[in-house]
Amino acid sequence: MDEKINLPIVNEEGCYEIRLESIGGLGANLCGKLLGELGASYLGLSASSFSSYGSEKRGSPVKAFVRWCAPDREIRISSPVEKPHILGLFHEALSGKLPVTAGVLEETKVVINSPESPETLRDDLKLYAGSVYAVDALKIAMESKSRVNMVMLGAIVKATGFIPPEQVYDLVRDTVGKKYPALLERNLEGVKRGYESAEEVHFSPDGRYDKVPYTEVQNRWGYKNAPYGGVNTRYGSTVSNDLSASREGYIPLFIQDRCINCGLCDSTCPDMVFQFVKGEYKGREAMVNKGLDYHHCKGCLRCVDVCPVNALVQGIEREHPDKKWFVRNKDLIVDHLEFEDAGANSWVTSDSYLEERRMDGGLV
Repeated sequence: MDEKINLPIVNEEGCYEIRLESIGGLGANLCGKLLGELGASYLGLSASSFSSYGSEKRGSPVKAFVRWCAPDREIRISSPVEKPHILGLFHEALSGKLPVTAGVLEETKVVINSPESPETLRDDLKLYAGSVYAVDALKIAMESKSRVNMVMLGAIVKATGFIPPEQVYDLVRDTVGKKYPALLERNLEGVKRGYESAEEVHFSPDGRYDKVPYTEVQNRWGYKNAPYGGVNTRYGSTVSNDLSASREGYIPLFIQDRCINCGLCDSTCPDMVFQFVKGEYKGREAMVNKGLDYHHCKGCLRCVDVCPVNALVQGIEREHPDKKWFVRNKDLIVDHLEFEDAGANSWVTSDSYLEERRMDGGLV
């Protein structure tokens, strides 16, 4: 580009940093790569980008990290971004379930995919200060037949305040447009609408959270919210996961009167969301489908494809806020339990339950 871009703010390493928090399936990984390429190839900056996710991306937490710095300076760090200048939250349901706002400072700009107002989101995220950009990326993506990551890309670029939008349009044409030429106009519309629709409100420190500091979010496990006995019995389990953030605007709708209880939906579902109980079907004892547990549903719609009698059909989630067929998993005793997330713990799993001792491959 002809014009030299000057970064408005940098950290002690001389970097302008971006962190994207998402759920697999919403495209945060690609969005991070595009932001990295935007800095290196279109803004004339030194840039790096990388992501962090598990073996199964869809439905699992995904983080993307981007760093920009002056072109005459090398980026010599490769650790995750801890104190971002821009924080992108790809779904509002992430707030309160994962520590997505960790490291947010007063100068951080938070871009969040949500139909709510910035004031409401500030309260939900318990932000002390900073700027909140709200954009209904899911609705825009559905209307433009684009993707959430394209809309969020436009909103994030707007939040930076120093990137010409034309540079982003050129980036999309040269990357996504070459790979998916038939979808170029849709993706460009998504980026443009994301840029134009992002609504900003800046919050100054006003002592609102002085009594409960904003860094002490209520996802700590204490005596008031711990399970009975004070022991977390489900280390490394997904039984309490809420996968609603991975859905992209569509859900399977259950029409119970059409259901023949064949069980094909249950066998094809990767997350076992269907709840079958003993009952009666056509005068005989049978396992009867009672509905779905939407906390575990990722919105893949495989059940809709496999259902032979159209008892499951595709629907728009925002049109069904109160789902009468929503049946909770029997193992989920409470609707919401806040405690620190933890994986498998060697102190819990390394002790053998067997009384025998093993030596040289045999039992003693």
